[in-house]
Amino acid sequence: MDSDQKKKIETTSARALSRGDPTHWWRSWWRSLSPTRQDRLAALAPLVSVALFMAAIVAAFWYLRAEEIDRDQQALKRDVEYAQQRMRLRLLERQEQVMRIARDIAYGDIGTSEFVNRAEVLVTQYPELQILTWVDRDGRIITSYAAPTVPSAQLRMPSETLDKGEAAQSFQLVRSTNQPIYTQPHVEEGGSPPLLQFHTPVIGTTSFGGTVMAEYSIDSLMRYATPSELLARYAITMLDNEGRLIAGKPLTFENASKAWHTFARPKAAEYQVPIAPVGESLVLRVQVYRTSLSMIGNGMFWLVAALSLLTSWLLMGTWRHTRKRLRAQEALVAETNFRRAMENSLLTGMRALDMQGRITYVNAAFCQMTGWNEQELVGQTPPYTYWAESDYEYLSARLKDELSGKTAQGGFQVRVRRKNGTMFDARLYISPLVDAHGQQTGWMSSMTDITESKRIRDQLAASHDRFTIVLEALDASVSVAPLGSAELLFANKLYRQWFGSQTNGHLQLVQQGGLPSERSDAESVDDEDGLMGFPTETLTSSSSNNAEIYVAELGKWLEVRSRYLSWVDGRLAQMVIATDITQRRLAEEQAARQAEQAQTASRLITMGEMASSVAHELNQPLTAISNYSSGMLSRLESGSLTESQMRFALEKTAHQAQRAGQIIQRIRSFVKRSEPNRTLSKVETMVEEALELANIEMRRRNVRLTHFVQPRIPLVMADTILIEQVLINLIKNAGESIDQAQRPPAQRQVALRVVTKETEGLMGVEFSVQDSGKGLPPEVQERLFEAFFSTKNEGMGIGLNLCRSIVESHNGRMAAENLYNDSQVVGCRFSFWIPLAAAQEKGDNLSSAINPNTRNPA
Repeated sequence: MDSDQKKKIETTSARALSRGDPTHWWRSWWRSLSPTRQDRLAALAPLVSVALFMAAIVAAFWYLRAEEIDRDQQALKRDVEYAQQRMRLRLLERQEQVMRIARDIAYGDIGTSEFVNRAEVLVTQYPELQILTWVDRDGRIITSYAAPTVPSAQLRMPSETLDKGEAAQSFQLVRSTNQPIYTQPHVEEGGSPPLLQFHTPVIGTTSFGGTVMAEYSIDSLMRYATPSELLARYAITMLDNEGRLIAGKPLTFENASKAWHTFARPKAAEYQVPIAPVGESLVLRVQVYRTSLSMIGNGMFWLVAALSLLTSWLLMGTWRHTRKRLRAQEALVAETNFRRAMENSLLTGMRALDMQGRITYVNAAFCQMTGWNEQELVGQTPPYTYWAESDYEYLSARLKDELSGKTAQGGFQVRVRRKNGTMFDARLYISPLVDAHGQQTGWMSSMTDITESKRIRDQLAASHDRFTIVLEALDASVSVAPLGSAELLFANKLYRQWFGSQTNGHLQLVQQGGLPSERSDAESVDDEDGLMGFPTETLTSSSSNNAEIYVAELGKWLEVRSRYLSWVDGRLAQMVIATDITQRRLAEEQAARQAEQAQTASRLITMGEMASSVAHELNQPLTAISNYSSGMLSRLESGSLTESQMRFALEKTAHQAQRAGQIIQRIRSFVKRSEPNRTLSKVETMVEEALELANIEMRRRNVRLTHFVQPRIPLVMADTILIEQVLINLIKNAGESIDQAQRPPAQRQVALRVVTKETEGLMGVEFSVQDSGKGLPPEVQERLFEAFFSTKNEGMGIGLNLCRSIVESHNGRMAAENLYNDSQVVGCRFSFWIPLAAAQEKGDNLSSAINPNTRNPA
């Protein structure tokens, strides 16, 4: 269309608008468009109209559906929250009644018969309450009352012990926390209906006295606590925390007479909420009954949807070709961008040449290596600007071979000149460049800077010689022999002095040390150096097998270590290092004897200092025995002694005698000399036995001793007597510090705290003893753990030093610090940490790897 025609159309359109004729204006505008644009608009108009129609229909139906779902959801939430509130109030009422019984038991107001009477009243009056059980502090059932409907398998019999199952775990949890809890037993397929358990502690005036356990029928709780109008309108069920059905009948296809079709069920058809105060372990789920189809089941909706889909399917053929072209174009752009980004991110320089040797492409890494930019390099012909002038002839020959197709498989090394004149070594790899038609259009070269790797290789060659000289001068025997062969690959000077130049000494060390003769799966090829044949790690920190043996021919104790390595010729070999440790073994044996004597002496000193406290503690049961015996004689002479009174007095006398015997046995076990014996031990047992002796001293000093032990602490590998010795020394020192500070009675307290703690990547147990004394002066803190240093006039200065030695022999750490209130010292805390049994082996291996000469002082 020429300019004259356009002007004519514009003039005609202006006249049509001036006359107010929109139809004429529309025709004029349409004729002014090119045929391509007319076709595009003609194809786009049906698409726009169908899209607008479908959007209107979907918006209308979506709005109606949203209104329906919102109404159902709000009504369902209100009803569910109302039912949940009814159940919560009913549970709280039963909880208060059970806790009232527990308080009466704790105060001694009721006995077993009164408990049974009150339990019978509660079980009869409230159908959801099925069983009421009284459990003593040891987990033994004193008495129990159950509803007649309870199956025999779920009955609680007197004298039965809660030693397994959810009830036993809940009892232990209540015992440790002194708090009431709910628990949901495990649901078994085909078993009896599960009962909801409520445990409340019976807390006496001084200690934990047991629990009162109430068991509820979840089905009865749901049936009697839920309003009848809700039961008629909804399908109500009870679930556990894993979604398993506990009570009620869920809505399924079997009861479809009251349910609407599952395909048309909206989101508001189901709602669930946890039951307080039980928590997440008991969930109330409500499903709505429907008697009619929802809006989604309406036929008009499906008719409109089918017509819309049919129209869309018909239009799809028109768009298909255009969309395919757009996708191909987008994929091409994405692939181009991806390849360009990949090339620019490479550290390897890329260069493309045409068949005449002209540079047609360089990437960013190539420009960065040479210092020239892309505009300066592209289009160059030989000789290139980055060639070294002295290598023109060599590089020209290489380029000629390259253009003729004679490329080296592993590339070749060249020297490259940067723009600033400096040189660097590089390796060049060549490959043909082929176009989309399979025709070769040039050559693609990749260049890698090998300056640093070449320098490292030269240094490795020099270090190999130096390392061999060092091995010859070592004061340890080093030998290398291949597996399955009698050949000796390497032996240093000391090995040749001990065993000569034969393999017999190497094999003797391996056999006598019990070292593995085959490679283990844990050793990796990455731990070997293919260039040198020696380990890449240092000899002391590499993971190796070691043993200490006595060689009678030499009259020496040797520490033998071995590891596998790949020799220079690729063969798998075994390296054995033997170090003379004769003097160290003698010193260790003497140090062990001295440490054992010091530990025994320290325990005797501790018991000597506590002698008056122990005598006072023993005097109490002996006095009680004397009083009971005198009382029985007096009543026997007067003839008023009955059999029950005699039994009572004899039981009390036996109990006091047993108590005195336990004190003596504990003291005897603590002070007697024994060999060091590390076993898997419970932390709770060690703490209890240490507190038995420590409490004697603390009571004499009028100091209150409290303790906290974290529940379920894993086992530790320890000598229980030595750890108890450390705890007793620290607690005794804390009591003495409080005496010296002359604290008032309200502030005379020592706290022992035992918790798990991770230190340096190892999980262990931290013991801390905190007192309210006057703390440690700075000059004392610096010398606190020195041997023979003491702040006591009569002290020997070996207590804390020995404690630290014991802790460090268990791969532990010990520390002390003052406690402050602003700037005032209000006490001191001593703490030590030992690893768990699971982490002990890891800690021992790490210690041996860092310093293989280290041995435990105890």
